[in-house]
Amino acid sequence: MIHELKQIIDQAIINQRKGLKNVLASVVHLEGSSYRKPGVRMLISEDFKTVGAVSGGCVEKEIIQRSKSVFEKNIAKIITYDGRYRLGCEGTLYILIEPFFVTESFVDAFNQSLEKREHLFLESSFNLADENEGNFYTKVLFKNGSEFSFSDNLKKETDAKIFKQNLAPRFRLLLIGGEHDAVQLCKIASNLGWQVDVLTSAKDSQNIADFPGANTVTGKTPETFEKKDNFENTAVVIMNHSYVQDLKYLIKLAEHQPKYVGVLGSTKKRDRLLNELFDFAPETSEDFLDSIYSPAGLNIGAKTPEEIAVSIIAEISTIFRNKQPFSLREVSGKIHS
Repeated sequence: MIHELKQIIDQAIINQRKGLKNVLASVVHLEGSSYRKPGVRMLISEDFKTVGAVSGGCVEKEIIQRSKSVFEKNIAKIITYDGRYRLGCEGTLYILIEPFFVTESFVDAFNQSLEKREHLFLESSFNLADENEGNFYTKVLFKNGSEFSFSDNLKKETDAKIFKQNLAPRFRLLLIGGEHDAVQLCKIASNLGWQVDVLTSAKDSQNIADFPGANTVTGKTPETFEKKDNFENTAVVIMNHSYVQDLKYLIKLAEHQPKYVGVLGSTKKRDRLLNELFDFAPETSEDFLDSIYSPAGLNIGAKTPEEIAVSIIAEISTIFRNKQPFSLREVSGKIHS
């Protein structure tokens, strides 16, 4: 996930300013099953503090111990962790541990890529061996063609394999509303690493201090709402507590075709909204109608604003991951395909 990589880079900068070296541990290959999949990463600083995780917490201590030689020699290495005997995950992890130094030019390019909501591509070299030192490294490729690595030595090992990863733009929630329930949804979504952009009423405009974790908070009216970029990896939730405002925003959003538009309210309100939507926007497509989820959220018996927020986030996750919700106790095989 791009937000996890951002946390790692932010902490690496702090460590470098303190004069601390860093190494990066990345899961680059998996045989069998594991709690997390290839592409997860963890930062280890010279004082052995960490950011991020590559498992549920069982593997990290061993990685820290086995990272010591990377700090001492400044040479990357591959290690394995066999979870069949220690975790019960029935899998073997191949983990690349490499020196990790971020330059100012890389940080600038990374932040610009985040701002533009571009895809980011990572390539990590490795081989299928345990405790094997060598010229292994991770390279970051940006959309504009620029490349960065975190090591001076990019000489590829003759038997090296390449793990490739495409990181999509940070998942974004466009939250329209400024009441208490919107604040709770903002808090929980931001804790998941989502980018939350909030549109409040222009007449009662609020600021970013009112929405902990928000990326932006802007006072808008439906008439001044503009599409600044595409809606890739973006969900919209309307929580205005105003029928007229909700209808106006639906009319504007119909032009942009987001994948998910959640609308707070009753089924009676939903039916009225959809009927009047056709009156004011007769060209509304069936695809847009299919993207409207109202009342927003999964039926989990939610009552409090926090529980309602959880139900909405759960529904958004199922839509963007093409899943039908049900209890995991019903699964007889692998949880993840």
